[in-house]
Amino acid sequence: MVRDGAARLLTMRASSGRSRIERIALAIALFTALLVAAPVLSIGVTALQPAPEVWPHLIAYVLPRALADTALLLLGVGVTALLLGTGAAWLISAHDFAGRALLLWLMPLPLAIPTYLAAYLYVDLFEPLGLAHRALAALLPQADAVRLLPNLRSLPGAVLVIGVVLYPYVYLAARSLLQSQTAELSEAARILGAGRWTILWRVTLPTVRPALAVGVALVSLETLNDIGASEYLGVRTMTVAVFDTWLNRGSLAGAAQLALVALGLVALLIAMERIGRRNVNVEFSADNPRLRPRTRLTGGKAALAFVACLLPALLGFVLPACYLLGLSLRRTAIAGVDLALWRDALHSVTLAGLATALALLLGLIVVLAQRWRCSAAATAAVAVAQLGYALPGLVLALGLLAPLLWIDNGLNALAARLGAPSPGLLLIGSGGAVVAAYVIRFLAVPTGLVKAGFGRIPRDYDDTARAAGAPRLTALCRIDLPLLRPALTGAAIVVFVDCLKELPATLLLRPLNVDTLSTSIYQYASRGSFEDGALAALIIVAASLPPVIWLTRFSDRPA
Repeated sequence: MVRDGAARLLTMRASSGRSRIERIALAIALFTALLVAAPVLSIGVTALQPAPEVWPHLIAYVLPRALADTALLLLGVGVTALLLGTGAAWLISAHDFAGRALLLWLMPLPLAIPTYLAAYLYVDLFEPLGLAHRALAALLPQADAVRLLPNLRSLPGAVLVIGVVLYPYVYLAARSLLQSQTAELSEAARILGAGRWTILWRVTLPTVRPALAVGVALVSLETLNDIGASEYLGVRTMTVAVFDTWLNRGSLAGAAQLALVALGLVALLIAMERIGRRNVNVEFSADNPRLRPRTRLTGGKAALAFVACLLPALLGFVLPACYLLGLSLRRTAIAGVDLALWRDALHSVTLAGLATALALLLGLIVVLAQRWRCSAAATAAVAVAQLGYALPGLVLALGLLAPLLWIDNGLNALAARLGAPSPGLLLIGSGGAVVAAYVIRFLAVPTGLVKAGFGRIPRDYDDTARAAGAPRLTALCRIDLPLLRPALTGAAIVVFVDCLKELPATLLLRPLNVDTLSTSIYQYASRGSFEDGALAALIIVAASLPPVIWLTRFSDRPA
């Protein structure tokens, strides 16, 4: 009887410990969801303030063009990425031809080039007296050479430059489904007399429509988030309008009201993505699991397929990367390495490292709260935590400003009441605002990858550990974390590099006299001396390559 009582007491204590850690995890998950939602709530509150002095100007001169340019840019970039990504994914997944193995690694590499870097590089390459102009001038008269140069500082130029950099989102999403398609659907269509192109349009593409919708939505969100490329190429998007209204016209309320319009566009893009995935449910028979065989191409068809896939990779990565490498070597040979570069690199690594560690920790806790106790609150916290990626960096910075100032003012008031020295602008002045923006924007990456990693860990492992009397934290450290190491490593790499590349939020929330690699590049390009920032740009591109290569780590299925 004494042993039974002791056993019950130990069981009660273990149960109490487990429930306590579950409550702590749920509380942190809800706090994380509130952190992600805070910028949107702040923008809504700020937008309630009247701004009558700017709206006549905005309605007459800013808003119509901003809406038109944004819509045309989103449409143009979306169509460009859809055509390039889907065409390349179909050619590589459904066919075998010489050079295909090389293309498997080349096609995703444009993701290593941020959109603003692509804009700076292409304008520098094709501007008058640039490399392309000098090459043409060696063969043609100067006037003819200038007329042949493309006008990249235009809406079509922005569509081309941004499209060739972002098409891998569509390519990777489409290829993930195309290469796993079974043979049964195409064989049934062929028996009914359908040709190759009919099978493509009536069978293959409809089955990958959900992946295409996700890819195009990601492309559109990245396009809407961009400010460096759009501003530099002369396209007055909604993001640029918010930037100008906030900084140039000094109207925070007017910028918040424009930001609500931008958030409306984000909601529209998400709704369109979900509509694109609706009513598509393809199930393959377990009795016929054969994958669709690849068609062997030879001769002219193989050459055309290789060139068609190689061209986007050349324009999106090879050409800008080689030109950037040449600029960096030439600048280093002439002026050496500026000491400010190492300072900016240290700032970038410090901010990105802190944000990565915090994002991994919060993402893990949010998913654990749902796994340990699958309540409605935990499920909602996971859903909200993944919405930060949809917020444009500029809108996120605008929304964070008021909450962070409120916290800083509260800390100063508390210090004054306690008779302690005033900490000043502790969060905004120390880089804490930048770290908070990074965490909110990229929290979706570790949350999604950790959730997918837990999906591959049977719950029997947790149940066995609990039956053996192991506390939650012991089971987490001894069982879950070792199995989650690939997902956590991938998430850390992706978040760290995304933080290095992030420009809008960094530009607006960084402390005074503090520059990062991305903001220094922006300032050099704004002054017309992009070559001075070429080495910083090269560092960002080199750091961005590992996660892109990591995305292509899966082995190609056998033919």
